[in-house]
Amino acid sequence: MKEIVLLFRRFNELVMFQHTVFSLPFIFIAMVVAADGWFGWRLLLLGLLAAMSARNFAMGLNRYVDRDIDAKNPRTKHRPSVDGRLGSQGILLFMLANALLFVAVAYFVNELAFALSVPILVVLGAYSYFKRFSETAHLVLGLSLGLAPIAGAVAVDGAIAMWSVLLAMGVLFWVAGFDLLYSLQDIEFDRTEGLFSIPSRYGVEATLFIAALFHALAVIFWTFFVWDAALGAWAWTAIGVSALMLFYEHRVVRKDFTQIDRAFFTVNGYLGIIFFVLIGIDRALS
Repeated sequence: MKEIVLLFRRFNELVMFQHTVFSLPFIFIAMVVAADGWFGWRLLLLGLLAAMSARNFAMGLNRYVDRDIDAKNPRTKHRPSVDGRLGSQGILLFMLANALLFVAVAYFVNELAFALSVPILVVLGAYSYFKRFSETAHLVLGLSLGLAPIAGAVAVDGAIAMWSVLLAMGVLFWVAGFDLLYSLQDIEFDRTEGLFSIPSRYGVEATLFIAALFHALAVIFWTFFVWDAALGAWAWTAIGVSALMLFYEHRVVRKDFTQIDRAFFTVNGYLGIIFFVLIGIDRALS
């Protein structure tokens, strides 16, 4: 039993299961809007399994592919994938198991979800390679999480609604923006290793400007989402609160770079949850 618990802890350290909080609320936001309220226990369970397995696959692949890079970076050299606590075969099996689970879950959702399952895994896996040759890696990461609300809409309606695309575009730029801020921690390392991140290529000030631009676009797309989905006052409140939280995030990072972790994990984690709660209230009272 102790060995199982220890193995779980190591895989949790590898992929950080709790960080599913970034995409999970937006899956459920889309499901609530598509169902115009509660979408049922079955889809709740399937949504949870899909979100966790998709992220576990993507993060497992990222850690596997980046072993050579992570071993050189002081910030990441103690990850289980680098220091020997998890072997490459174990990580590959973990990735395969989660990929198969994701496809199986999609099969039980509906026909369109099943058809999209493998292409989604391809997109999720692509992020791990982009930073080796393109600065667009931040946007690819945003796209990976931006697929979540589209998947939520597909799960309920079996179709891709325009409002779900607008919600997804907001998530894309939101994630790309906070990934830019997070990448400031590795600016010198990325330059030394020749990695293609926006901070390493264009510097701190340009990165802060682009991140702010991306977050402005996120708020704009979320505004169009609320309008296209014909949501009410609580949904508009969600847009306002999100804008204030993103403004606070940028203020924290500009004031003190040592607070990047606080801005990344705390502010963005709560943003998705608050957004979901306010959309849920909006649908419950409509």
